Amino acid sequence: MVENVMKNKEQTRLSDNLLANSKKVILAMQHLIAMFGATVLVPILTGFSPSVALFTAGVGTLIFHLCTKGKVPAFLGSSFAFIPLILTVKELYNGDLAYAQGGMVVAGLIYVIMSLLIKKIGVEKIQKVLSPQVVGPMIMVIGLNLIPTAFGMAGENMLVAGITLGVALLINFKGKGFIKQLAILIGVITGYLVSLRLGIVNVDVVKEASLVALPEFSFPKFDLGAIAIIAPVVLAVFMEHLGDITTNGQVVGKNFIEDPGLNRTLLGDGLATMVAAFIGGPANTTYGENTGVLALTKNYDPSILRLAAVFAIGLGLVSKVGALLTSIPAAVMGGISLMLFSMISIIGVKTIKNSKVEFNVKNIIVMSVILILGLGSGIIEKKFGITIGIPVSEAVKISGLSFAAIVGIVLNLILNRK
Repeated sequence: MVENVMKNKEQTRLSDNLLANSKKVILAMQHLIAMFGATVLVPILTGFSPSVALFTAGVGTLIFHLCTKGKVPAFLGSSFAFIPLILTVKELYNGDLAYAQGGMVVAGLIYVIMSLLIKKIGVEKIQKVLSPQVVGPMIMVIGLNLIPTAFGMAGENMLVAGITLGVALLINFKGKGFIKQLAILIGVITGYLVSLRLGIVNVDVVKEASLVALPEFSFPKFDLGAIAIIAPVVLAVFMEHLGDITTNGQVVGKNFIEDPGLNRTLLGDGLATMVAAFIGGPANTTYGENTGVLALTKNYDPSILRLAAVFAIGLGLVSKVGALLTSIPAAVMGGISLMLFSMISIIGVKTIKNSKVEFNVKNIIVMSVILILGLGSGIIEKKFGITIGIPVSEAVKISGLSFAAIVGIVLNLILNRK
């Protein structure tokens, strides 16, 4: 009798574990789909191998989690900030991307050095300048600046994008339990099936892909000229990293700047970029797309992101699966991205609200300046050809969100110095 009871308990436990692990796999796949489009787009635009980019994104994410004690539920993918600099080096060095790799290795090393300096200075001093009236608008700018990209992707087929977005929103608002957490995955599958029906999916890519293929790894070359072009961008992407980690913390409800510490998140980002660049991948950065997934699913388990990283490494090796994800139409990803990027903007508003920021003249000026510079500088550049920012080198200028954040922090320190 006792043996039967023990046996039933063991079977129940195994059944519960199997169900929990199955849910983790599905949620990890959802994170994988969210990061996939942007991660492979960077190598496609610059000339690096998409398979290597997926492989290094997975490895970089695992390195990041190791450095941050597995506490931060973040995914690292290809950084867009390096694209114009990689293309500049590529042109100057007759198409040899190895010199761009060398520049990115040094950029990653600078990140590592910055992390050591921050550890010595102390996180408390960093937090003093990151008040809610600065952080909230920064998060809003991150989300709002990404929305036009999503619209551009959705514009390729508004019907497919609308169906994808509509299904995802319907499940997010009306779904319950685990089904609600799968809003993105179900939305993408629905959009893909509709695309197949409309004949806008390139199925030949999947048919022609080999089952298993080793990524085309390559090694860096170092030249002072290439390093001088690429390395200074670290000054600009530092603020991007700060914004992403702060946003991630706001979503999860934890202060990752304090624990595990900004020094550890920077170290993870820097080492991930160094490893990626050393074997032929683009520089890595924390992804807002996956932060949007966290906000929607309300599941903040970092192990799910690590599982997604393992899947990304596998995709770098299994060509068939990678080709299947590559065949997802841009309109489908655009529809989903509209929801994800909107969620990030809303988080910025919630940060201001939940922190009970006082709407006095000083704080309104600080928030307005960040929003105007962060959102308006791109419009001014397109309209009048004038780039608002701080020149770092001949090829690099701190602009957009990075410039807005720096101005906002300085302005807040001046106006709210007491």
